Amino acid sequence: MNYIKHSISSSIIILLISLLSGCASYGPTNRMIGSSKDDVVGVLGKPSTELPTPDGQLLIYSKGPFGKETFFIYLNHDGIVQRWTQVLDEKNFERIVPGMTRNQVIEIIGESKDRFGLARGRGYVWNYRYVNPFCFWFQIEFAADDTVRSAGYSKSPECRVRILY
Repeated sequence: MNYIKHSISSSIIILLISLLSGCASYGPTNRMIGSSKDDVVGVLGKPSTELPTPDGQLLIYSKGPFGKETFFIYLNHDGIVQRWTQVLDEKNFERIVPGMTRNQVIEIIGESKDRFGLARGRGYVWNYRYVNPFCFWFQIEFAADDTVRSAGYSKSPECRVRILY
């Protein structure tokens, strides 16, 4: 009987440790500053996007389509983490303006994992959920030539009132 209690207790502890370590690897922490790219990938997994920068490299971790954060991790030329930031916020959304290219958008807020095409080949829309008290999401409409046609806020679909008859 004691063996069964001990086994159950051990299983619960292992489960809790697994859950906690899963939460810890959701996004970067300040402990990663000074770490290598390999260390970051070992903890967070493969980035959604990797881009060269004048100072080194940018690793982008998009947590969509239902995650509300996208993390940018900046590495120097030696592949060492210099800083990180969460980019899905209104300050960055306001930087998105008509005429920008798809790549310029990615350099500011990353690539959306929640998207849909427009009829008759008119382009496509990227949606970004983000942390806010109003249940909004940010949407970018791209023309067929991959330039921003418009951008703005609307209610996220999961927050819209549905009337059942």
